[in-house]
Amino acid sequence: MILMQLSQLTKRFGAELILSDIHLEVQTNDRIAIVGRNGAGKSTLLKVMAGEMGYEEGNIFQSKETTVGYLEQHSGLESDGTIWEEFSRVFDNLKKMENKLRDMETEMADPDRFPSPEDYQAFLEDYDRKQNEFKTKGGYQYEADMKAVLQGLNFPESMWSQPIATLSGGQKTRLALGKHLLTKPDVLILDEPTNHLDIDTLTWLEGYLQGYPGAVVIVSHDRYFLDRIVNTVYEVALQRVKKYTGNYSDYLQKKEADFEQEMKQYEKQQGEIKKMEDFIQKNIVRATTSKRAQSRRKQLEKMEKVEKPKDDAKSAKFSFQINRRSGNDVLKTNQLGFGYPDSDYLFKDVSLDVSRGDSIALIGPNGVGKSTLLKLLTEQFSPSHGDIVHGANVQIGYYDQEQSELNRKKTVLHELWDEYPMEDEKDIRTILGNFLFTGEDVLKPVSALSGGEKARLSLAKLMMQKANLLILDEPTNHLDLDSKEVLEAALIDYPGTLIFVSHDRYFINKIATQIVEMQPEATRTFLGDYDYYHDKKREEAELRALEEAEKDSTGEIAPSEGKRSFQQEKAAKRDERKRLRRIEEIEAKIEEWEEKIETNDDLLCKPEVYQDSEKSLELTEENKKATKEIEALMEEWEDLQTE
Repeated sequence: MILMQLSQLTKRFGAELILSDIHLEVQTNDRIAIVGRNGAGKSTLLKVMAGEMGYEEGNIFQSKETTVGYLEQHSGLESDGTIWEEFSRVFDNLKKMENKLRDMETEMADPDRFPSPEDYQAFLEDYDRKQNEFKTKGGYQYEADMKAVLQGLNFPESMWSQPIATLSGGQKTRLALGKHLLTKPDVLILDEPTNHLDIDTLTWLEGYLQGYPGAVVIVSHDRYFLDRIVNTVYEVALQRVKKYTGNYSDYLQKKEADFEQEMKQYEKQQGEIKKMEDFIQKNIVRATTSKRAQSRRKQLEKMEKVEKPKDDAKSAKFSFQINRRSGNDVLKTNQLGFGYPDSDYLFKDVSLDVSRGDSIALIGPNGVGKSTLLKLLTEQFSPSHGDIVHGANVQIGYYDQEQSELNRKKTVLHELWDEYPMEDEKDIRTILGNFLFTGEDVLKPVSALSGGEKARLSLAKLMMQKANLLILDEPTNHLDLDSKEVLEAALIDYPGTLIFVSHDRYFINKIATQIVEMQPEATRTFLGDYDYYHDKKREEAELRALEEAEKDSTGEIAPSEGKRSFQQEKAAKRDERKRLRRIEEIEAKIEEWEEKIETNDDLLCKPEVYQDSEKSLELTEENKKATKEIEALMEEWEDLQTE
């Protein structure tokens, strides 16, 4: 069922064309990603779809019954109430229905209230109708839904009575997301919903959206998230959109294949045009060939030209090099701990052993102290406990997610040139050009830059250091998808050592050779990428669940029963696999026999066969045998399906 349809839609800001001739369709259960470079018009498109912004041309078709929810980027929940009070307001209508049902139950308890049995029966029917409506709309589970969403978004029960006004900006953003999830509109439009979410919360949100009953339209720079959620991608580029079926990885492959195909078609036609133009030029003045040349000219004029495929913008180009190689032992920490004065420890017993060439991702819940640990490693903070040992010839380059090292009063050019005054201005401009600062852009004040531009400028400064140990705090924040891919390529080829914090699981998967999971009391190291870490954590969770299931009523493990139930479960799974394989074998066999009957029937229709009584009898007998085989197989198939 189509919930929303955009047709020939055009959007301008003054004279500037933002979106042109947009065609987009949202159907029930669609999971749509809107992708494109920063500034391409993704957020504008979402606002138009949500009815938050007008448009100049085209149409949006949407039924009156279709409800739309829109979570704007960087929006937070503002309220004078507590978390629980604000979330409860989503279900005010259900609470009114519930109060009405309670009142009706009180009335039913008073038999004198009804003049006749018929009135009482009509009242009961009305009560049943209202109760069914209440149940259908989730009246008996809305509190469970509220608890599930709050816990999933990392708000423990101890916080539910806390006033929203006292929360941080990130917490308010998560609450705004949670309230939209509970509202459950037919079309849920989310602009960067993964901001301010740690990896555990992201994983929960993925599961929630996968089971969401309506359609979801998302703008996100989290490629791992998009791969797990979406089934359709609309790319916004050059004021238009193009549709791709599949998840984000499918989109990348299909986009590349489309570009190559379009380029081949363009080059092929350009070759044909060149040949025709050469023929016309050589033969137009010759009397004997002039008519043919004129015919070619008309053919060329009527030819529908294939446009050269366009890329929507330039990509940054850079790489990280080192001045000198470090020793094999790069950095060690021993039982490192940190706490602010008059407060508990933020974390304890962090032990790292970093060797040259390692690429280590630090992950853990928000607030566990990952960024603080990086500041300890770069000697910006001093540890409360333990020590840090740097190896020989180690030169550290640090990327701060807040870009606090940038001077807001300087221009882009002088932000870099003042650090390296011996370099020629031309060389500094060339480096900035590689990071997409060209022409007058280099004279912009740093204070006027966007988040993405500041990130690119910080990376340019980092590149110039040529450090052999890069310590990066959320380096992909503020970068568009294309810039992330360029950064990944640069770090994969980097000859030094990496320690980084990131919530971007796609980035972690591409870069990390080790995962260090931080918890307040200790750290754990996993030798592999994010997928390896995720699989190991899932295995551990399954083992814990199995151990819990094997506990008897006294809370102790019953070894013989637990072992037996585990073996029984394995045997049951093995039998199930055998049953499914046998069903597949039977279906294939039935198909073979049916094809045999069809082939024989075709032969029996041929004169040279049906006139040959011996051959006809042979084919008829084969068909009878095949029919019996099919009947026997069908009987076995039905028994297996019943099992």
